[in-house]
Amino acid sequence: MTGFSRRVEQVSISGIREVFEAAGEDAINLGLGQPDFPTPDHAREAAVEAIRSGKVDAYTSNKGTEALREAIAAKHARDNDLDVDPEDIIATSGGSEALHIALEAHVDAGEEVIFPDPGFVSYDALTHLAGGTPRPVPLRDDLTMAPETVEEAITDDTAAFVVNSPANPTGAVQSPEDMRAFARIADEHDVLCISDEVYEHQVFEGEHRSPAEFSETGNVVVVNACSKAYSMTGWRLGWVTGANDRIERMLRVHQYAQACASAPAQYAAEAALRGPQDPVAEMRAAFEERRDVLLDGLESMGLDCPTPKGAFYAMPKVPEGWVDEVIDRGVVVVPGEAFGEHGAGYARISYATDMETLKEAIEVMADATAAVR
Repeated sequence: MTGFSRRVEQVSISGIREVFEAAGEDAINLGLGQPDFPTPDHAREAAVEAIRSGKVDAYTSNKGTEALREAIAAKHARDNDLDVDPEDIIATSGGSEALHIALEAHVDAGEEVIFPDPGFVSYDALTHLAGGTPRPVPLRDDLTMAPETVEEAITDDTAAFVVNSPANPTGAVQSPEDMRAFARIADEHDVLCISDEVYEHQVFEGEHRSPAEFSETGNVVVVNACSKAYSMTGWRLGWVTGANDRIERMLRVHQYAQACASAPAQYAAEAALRGPQDPVAEMRAAFEERRDVLLDGLESMGLDCPTPKGAFYAMPKVPEGWVDEVIDRGVVVVPGEAFGEHGAGYARISYATDMETLKEAIEVMADATAAVR
């Protein structure tokens, strides 16, 4: 029998998925990284109209429709004060594919990729699948990633480092000074900075800034998606943008792995990006309100939790046995170690659920906390 590649043997099923499978059918799910809002009507209708008119019956350009890429470029001008050429954008099957092709195009066998620990589970797995060597780095007490920690981790074998702000799983938001420093590090050390900005619009305190604003050498690639901003996780529409030579290399991976992003999703994304942005603001306000309720609940339990300034996750420090006790009582949370070695002793709680359900879950978590102490 033909064996399996060493790359894939280094990757296991996500610890998040294992938690879901262990929970009961009626459990309250605070483990899911998905907004609980509907996709905006104007985005849905754009996809329906494109389907009815026959616009989606054929491949689009490998990079995506010109109209979508122009809408993405306009979004970067509006939100990030960045002048992005639509030719330097690839529409992808979600932010996940954007991360994948960025790493595949820039990492050779054995080269190192630096990323936050705890951090999004895909960073480690996609580094292995690209043949690279993961170099997770610990975070500050507030769960942000220190530029000096990244710089100290860089070696002659470093190909890239990943910045994620607002961050999954921590909800941390990097400061503008940090982002400027990450751009400097990429420039001075001539390594790639991959900036994962998928949660860009969920910022409650501080501001979102991209290291691409500060880069002088084209050593920053930005990954983003409609998934979290417009509650379009199932549509699978993301993008990557960067210097033209980097885009052309990533396109070589994308065109063979994916050909093009889903055509209906491209029309929906174009409408979401160009249309009213009220749904984005409404979701952000709802998430902030839920965050505050959750933080009050955790404080009442006596659990220490760095204040998440963005995304829709909180990551409190928890006693031994807490996660299992909470899950046994019917609330799904994710153990911190699912996100890296330094996540041990924490739990990730998603508050992307309605307020009534969240309050019910907080009561269960309070009882669980009392039980393990």
